[in-house]
Amino acid sequence: MMPRKTSRSSWLLIALTYVCTALVLVMPILLILSEALRQGTAAAWASLQDPDALSAIRLTGLVTVIVTIVNTIGGIAAAWFLTKYRFIGRRFLTAMIELPLSVSPVIAGLVWLLLFGREGWWGDWLASHGIRIAFAVPGIVLATLFVTFPYVTRTLMPYIEQQGNEAEEAAYLLGGGFLTILWRVTLPDAKIALVSGVMLTTARGLGEFGAVSVVSGHIPGITETMPMHIETLYNGYQTVAAFTMATLLVCTAVMTVLIRAFLGHFSAKRIS
Repeated sequence: MMPRKTSRSSWLLIALTYVCTALVLVMPILLILSEALRQGTAAAWASLQDPDALSAIRLTGLVTVIVTIVNTIGGIAAAWFLTKYRFIGRRFLTAMIELPLSVSPVIAGLVWLLLFGREGWWGDWLASHGIRIAFAVPGIVLATLFVTFPYVTRTLMPYIEQQGNEAEEAAYLLGGGFLTILWRVTLPDAKIALVSGVMLTTARGLGEFGAVSVVSGHIPGITETMPMHIETLYNGYQTVAAFTMATLLVCTAVMTVLIRAFLGHFSAKRIS
C-alpha cells in the first residue's frame, strides 16, 4: 500500500498543533526557567538549600515512592479482579475506581479530615492513642493515594482484557500458581500499560496540591510538599525561590514523562 501524500490542509493542521504545543506547554516552561534564573544560578541554587525547601523535596519524594508502590500493587490486583471475573456490581466498582478522575481533589482532602481530623469521626480515638493522620505524613499519603489510584488500573485493564484467558489457562494446567501466572504470563504482555500507569502515577503524585493542601495543614518544614512550598514562597514574594522550586518540579515531571515514552517505545519495538 502506497503511503498517502500529505495534503496542504494536513500540513496546516500539523503546523497548528506545533504552535499550540509551543504556546501552551513549551512557553510556560521556558518562562518558569527564565524567572528562576533571573538573579543567576547562584541565587537559584541557594534557594534550594533552604531547610524548608529541602524538607519539601524529601517529603515529596517519600510520599511519591510510597504512593507509587502501593498503587502499583493495588492497581494490578484491581485490574486482574475486574477483568477476570464477572460479578454483580462490577460496573459500579469500575466507576468508583474512576471517581478520583472526576471529583475535585479538595473533596478528597475534606473527606480525610472528616474521618481523621481532630473534630472528625475517629479524631478523638486517634488522639487518645497518640496517632496522627491529619496534618501529618499519613494524611498526605492517603490524600495522594486517592487521587492517583485509577492510573495503573485503568491503563492495565484494556490490555489484560485483550489477552484473553488461553495462555493463563495453559499455564494453570502446567502447574503454575497465581503469582507465577501473573508475573510470567499476564504482566509481560501488558508491561507497556503497566509502565505507563506507573509513570502517570508518579507524575501525578509529584504535582498533587489540592487534596494534600487540605489534609496537611500547610506546615512549613513539616507537612509542606513541593507544590505547597511553591505557593508559600510565591505568596511571600520570594519569586526566584518559588520559580526555582517550580523548575525542579517541572523537570522531574518532564523526565518522568520522557522515561514513560522511551520505555513504551522500546517495549513496542521489541514486541514488533
